[in-house]
Amino acid sequence: MPKMTPSELAKKIGEGLLSFPVTHFNQDLVFDENSYRKHISWLLEYKPAGLFAAGGTGEFFSLALGEFSTIVQAAVQETKGRTPVLAGCGYGTTIAKEFARAAEDAGADGILLLPPYLVNSEQAGLAAHVEAVCASTNLGVIIYNRDNAIMDDVTVAKLCERCQNLIGFKDGYGDIELMTRIYARLGDRLTYVGGLPTAETFALPYLEMGVTTYSSAIFNFLPAFAQEFYTAVRARDREKVYAGLRDFVLPYIAIRNRRKGYAVSIVKAGLNAIGRPAGPVRPPLVDLTAAEIEELTKLIGNRN
Repeated sequence: MPKMTPSELAKKIGEGLLSFPVTHFNQDLVFDENSYRKHISWLLEYKPAGLFAAGGTGEFFSLALGEFSTIVQAAVQETKGRTPVLAGCGYGTTIAKEFARAAEDAGADGILLLPPYLVNSEQAGLAAHVEAVCASTNLGVIIYNRDNAIMDDVTVAKLCERCQNLIGFKDGYGDIELMTRIYARLGDRLTYVGGLPTAETFALPYLEMGVTTYSSAIFNFLPAFAQEFYTAVRARDREKVYAGLRDFVLPYIAIRNRRKGYAVSIVKAGLNAIGRPAGPVRPPLVDLTAAEIEELTKLIGNRN
């Protein structure tokens, strides 16, 4: 099935809630393709507007290039064109271009460009990095503004002029003034994606800044709740949004914030809690403690 064009992808992902599935491993930390495919198939029943395969929550940072290709291809084959598949991409420029090409070869519709590995850089260096990755692929590219890759509105505007396949801006930084500047300057040239953890917390105020969608980790294990919450956000139903925040999202965040790396680990624990295990996380991440898993299981049980 032909891949979406960058412009088609931009329109599609801005229309609904996005999901970034975890990557399933067995107890030996080897990719479990059968379990992963079953998880993708189940998520598709809840109609995400796009899936991020091997992204941050998919432990991209722990994957070899060959594993990455296998994971992305499995997601593409399982979705069968029912929703676009975007792949994670990152590290230094040379390696990032290899991942971008691998994603395209595996059949992905787009890539999410994560921050470069380790180093900090000036705006000119970040722009050169993004431009090189965009030039290496025909896929639509979303830049992830966070950590050591914070780009200002001037840099993003110049990149939009040079890179026709740059279609999206995912914000994981949380600077309201910067986000306002970028949207004021670029308007609908880009599709804007909420990327702060946990995205549900910021969804309502970000909607007012032109961010019509976000990627939900909770979608992995409570997809019906995630979609209902997103519907309430888009309807600006403040009462329902804040009820969801009070009853589930904020207590969930309280567990997540206890240890570094739990933003990924707690998602796999959530799948464990609903009887759809995805295996352990790979080092350097650590899994939740037994007591924390019990606490999370009770919290999730209150939603069912």
